[in-house]
Amino acid sequence: MKHTLLGLSLLATCASSAYAQTPAAPATTPTTAPAKPAAPKPLVLPDAPKGTGRLSGTVLDGTTKKPVEFATVALLPATGDTPIDGTVADEKGRFSLRGLVPGTYRLQLSFLGYAALTRDVTVTGGNTDLGPLSLAASAQQLGDVTVTGEKETVEVKPDRIVYNADRDLTNKGGVAADVLRKVPLLNVDLDGNVQLRGSSNIKVLINNKPSSILAGNLADALKQLPADQIASVEVITTPGAKYDGEGTAGIVNIILKKNNLQGVNGSVNAAAGNRSSNAGGSLNVRRGKVGVNTNLSSYLYYSPSASNSERTNFGSSPDNVISRLNQNGSGDNIGGGAYGRMSLDYDPAKNHSLTVGFSGSLNRNHNENQQTNDLRVFSGPTASQLFTRAAENNYNSSSYDVNGTYTRTFEGQPRREWSLLAQHSRNRNLQPYALNQYQNQYTATGLPNYRESSDNLSRNLETTLQTDYTHPIGDKRSVEVGGKAILRQVLSDYQIQTATGTDAPFVVDKQRSNVFDYDQNVAAAYATYGFPLGKKLNSRVGTRLERTDIVGRFQQNDITRFTSGYTSLLPNASINYTRKPGSSIRLAYSRRIQRPNIYYLNPYENRVDKFNVSRGNPELDPEFTDSYELNYSTFVKGSVLNFSLFTRQTNNAIETVRTQRLDTTVSTFANVARNRTYGASVFGSFKPTTKWEISGSTSFNYVVLRSGFLNTTNEGLMYNFNLNSTYKFTKTLSAQFYGGISSSRVQLQGRSSAWNYYSMGIKKTILKEKGDLTLNADNFITARRDLNSYVSTPAFNLEQHNYIALRGIRLAFGYRFGKIEAAPPKQRRSIRNDDTKAGESQGGQQ
Repeated sequence: MKHTLLGLSLLATCASSAYAQTPAAPATTPTTAPAKPAAPKPLVLPDAPKGTGRLSGTVLDGTTKKPVEFATVALLPATGDTPIDGTVADEKGRFSLRGLVPGTYRLQLSFLGYAALTRDVTVTGGNTDLGPLSLAASAQQLGDVTVTGEKETVEVKPDRIVYNADRDLTNKGGVAADVLRKVPLLNVDLDGNVQLRGSSNIKVLINNKPSSILAGNLADALKQLPADQIASVEVITTPGAKYDGEGTAGIVNIILKKNNLQGVNGSVNAAAGNRSSNAGGSLNVRRGKVGVNTNLSSYLYYSPSASNSERTNFGSSPDNVISRLNQNGSGDNIGGGAYGRMSLDYDPAKNHSLTVGFSGSLNRNHNENQQTNDLRVFSGPTASQLFTRAAENNYNSSSYDVNGTYTRTFEGQPRREWSLLAQHSRNRNLQPYALNQYQNQYTATGLPNYRESSDNLSRNLETTLQTDYTHPIGDKRSVEVGGKAILRQVLSDYQIQTATGTDAPFVVDKQRSNVFDYDQNVAAAYATYGFPLGKKLNSRVGTRLERTDIVGRFQQNDITRFTSGYTSLLPNASINYTRKPGSSIRLAYSRRIQRPNIYYLNPYENRVDKFNVSRGNPELDPEFTDSYELNYSTFVKGSVLNFSLFTRQTNNAIETVRTQRLDTTVSTFANVARNRTYGASVFGSFKPTTKWEISGSTSFNYVVLRSGFLNTTNEGLMYNFNLNSTYKFTKTLSAQFYGGISSSRVQLQGRSSAWNYYSMGIKKTILKEKGDLTLNADNFITARRDLNSYVSTPAFNLEQHNYIALRGIRLAFGYRFGKIEAAPPKQRRSIRNDDTKAGESQGGQQ
């Protein structure tokens, strides 16, 4: 009773909101599958005498040895088929039946895509632990490849939605941005900016941990990761206390492909297209206690661009300039790079496992563009101008992650676990540019009257140490505790050189050149308590305590050195009611903190466009967000349905702020707003026939943005809808369609454009089902899309149009080789640094 009162009290204090649950489907080894049986019916149990016996165990996939989440467990009499008792396994496949009368029974385990397992059991007056129990997937043997029951494209789990990217044909040969665009609840615009339920304040992880590839501009980073390496994407909207302080919307976790198969096996793949091409391969070797997984890929991409904009100054700024600026530009963008990773797994003893991993990336991008600037000044201290600038921009980045994990489990206590983790990451970006300006010309011809060049180096170093411990209390309760330290060192070294005329030497512009150092150290501890409130009601309460210390300084002016520190208490709570297997209601609450990363902090001024300057703000404070969610999920006759209502409020929100300085618009970031969002989302998945699968989601968000600092309020309704459909003509031939529509996005000082996106793919399995050919076409009706935005302030109005090349076609080939022999994997923890605000290619609604 004491635990119950404690949980209810904390829930009442925190308020709460939610997420969903439906059965997860079994793991897939590699290709096609027979149709799944109908969903299991809920257990209807008669009254039965109670005793002192207990029966527990863990349900595993017979091939992969991974947990079968939410399998149905029924206890039957020695003779007869009427259940005496029953339950549903948890997310780790564990189950426990209590209050049993000693005797002989039959235990029946079942789940979609698996053959039911029935075995005789004897219950004593104490606890009877059956250990691991394996379910055999509905399967058929095809030479060296075992084909099992497939996962659905989208699965709904108690605290997250999982999109299985390897089941989606239209991802073949694409990049990570193409994959995220199809994930329920996510919204990825035509420029690659990611939002979750209307907010861009998300943290993207790779394999449950941060990656240096994502340390800078998120939109650019998602173009570097090939889609063929992605197994699934998880969306977590109300993270618990064990996660770092994610700010507003939640966490997006990209799971890369990896297997635990004995022997030598792997794959090769290649894709060629008009907008992008890539090639790669994987090799996996496992012998007994040692396993090595490797993956390497390279990519090329090409994208032409065009843009135009019009800005009107009203003369209400302190400079009293009334003017109109028209800008027209065009260019070509070409780039490429490589991404590789390797991990070593070693299990020295039954309850001990060790994993060491390395990943690294290289990216090179070159952009050439011309922009004509026509400024007409009607009133004010400046004169009209006409000139064209020709610029060359380069983006060279390199990054690596080194990490290690030790996990200790305990014999006879399947829920007890201790882990120790360490990681070191480095990200280095060099972004030089050179430009020539041609006065009174609409084209870049003749001799320039002005030249400018810049070297902008940014570097991010991050070291993390973490420990986690889970301790079960009886069959239903558990305590999780842990601690973490994150040490970050950020450097921005920028130098601008200018020259007037064609032959004049370059001179360093000291007002625009400096070296900025920024250190951020975070120490954290958390605790979570999980306990039942009844047979169908479970609750979790927790809190996270974080201490942040910051030091920032400019090397050329030590007077600007600043320090700050703050302590944050971040509570969370959830309560889950399971009506029947596969049907649940969840209420959850979480408070998160979100710190700005180098993209927001970097004080370097980008002046390639002299009329539109952008820079970061090194004195930004963190955001705090309270999120509430109510979620209902059910599984009806093979169909998944999920409904959510949510609200969140962000205080001290970081927003893009645009101000006018004479004829120049300056864009930066500031803690100037309070954001409140009210929303609802619906997701559904069903199979009209055994060969046809359809899934879709829609969400509606009403956003209210208020800034007392800017004396500005903006609000409005945003929505998005997507549909995904797969049809299997034969065992070796299938087709898929994806389409999505998104409304315009509300921003503090304006709105961005609405957009739509669609793709079609057809896949043919060849070479005795070891290979496949996939043909994809994206946005094939129109060659370009207009990604426009509108900004309105008391000083000026700005209308921008960026024409993005989206029409694409690509042919992809993949081949798998080697024997497939199952090896039981051990659960391995990984670091999750999800506490910093990531950047976008454009300032978006936060």
